[in-house]
Amino acid sequence: MTPLELTNDGISLLKKLIETQSFSSEEDGTATHIEDWFKRYNMDYKRTQHNVWAINKYFDDSKPTLLLNSHHDTVKPNSAYTKDPFKAIVEDGKLYGLGSNDAGGCLVSLMATFTHFYNHKDLKYNLVIVASAEEESSGPNGLNSMLSVIPKVDVAIVGEPTLMNLAVAEKGLVVFDAVVEGTASHAAHPNDNNVIYNTIDVLQWFKDFKFEKGSEALGDVKLTVTQINAGKQHNAVPAHLDLVIDVRVNDAYSNAEIAEVLQNKAPCMSITPRSLRLNSSSIPVDHDLVKAGIAIGRTTYGSPTLSDQAVLSCPSLKLGPGDSTRSHSADEFIYINEIEEGIKIYIELLNRVIV
Repeated sequence: MTPLELTNDGISLLKKLIETQSFSSEEDGTATHIEDWFKRYNMDYKRTQHNVWAINKYFDDSKPTLLLNSHHDTVKPNSAYTKDPFKAIVEDGKLYGLGSNDAGGCLVSLMATFTHFYNHKDLKYNLVIVASAEEESSGPNGLNSMLSVIPKVDVAIVGEPTLMNLAVAEKGLVVFDAVVEGTASHAAHPNDNNVIYNTIDVLQWFKDFKFEKGSEALGDVKLTVTQINAGKQHNAVPAHLDLVIDVRVNDAYSNAEIAEVLQNKAPCMSITPRSLRLNSSSIPVDHDLVKAGIAIGRTTYGSPTLSDQAVLSCPSLKLGPGDSTRSHSADEFIYINEIEEGIKIYIELLNRVIV
């Protein structure tokens, strides 16, 4: 198959994926469409729950392995859609539909790329592709569950919309639940320890607090209070107030270090991380993949958004067609020519590294 034929088939597959509901943990239908792709091209593959994966035909245990990964689950469409989110609509060079940009265009482009190299002999790297589930929910049955199933991975390309520029680092995420304390009382009586008033200073502390270590690729750690909850009735001052804090972690800290800093310094009765597993990720700028990307005119940057890179312990590069700002938006779309360009660049990049 020529790259043009693979591109046309990839766009056809993307239309099928758009028109098949695939909310996180409900990806059975899209997984079946992906299986059909591998069957059509006579490639051996396996399916583990809703994850579909394959290795190249001439896999060699003595060689390093490059993972190609993107996901086929989606968020639920928001109420601002004016088009049917489950209908693949092409208008003015745009392919509309839920999951078109995040991350269907990336997935079909990587699948076309894997297919292009599947039968090649004497590659410098093995290839393994995983079309993964549950990325949007960071669920237990997504890419994280596949790392003990697939061959050991030495480096990865994770397909997310980056305008085909090289995201050489990605921020991690820790969500904290914090509790501020005070004294419960009737609203009619004096109370010098009103937890809601106490929280004014706590919120100001979170607003002003800065982590010391910055990152060249990812900038500063970003801390944001995103939820606040207290009280159940108008005439009673509560004893406790709950906060939720979203922390986007640069590559100068581990998530455990972020938790230690906040638990030692935050002026709360308690502050507890929900999970420490979504760490920041990166790839050395002198890695062959990065150097090859720069050589073909792609720029590098640090990404503030989270992806399945967070579950990988190997160096990883985020790269894909589409624009991250369109993700999770109403009337989501990807340009057809972005997919065409994406497949071309993926193939050119790998030609410089694995052939």
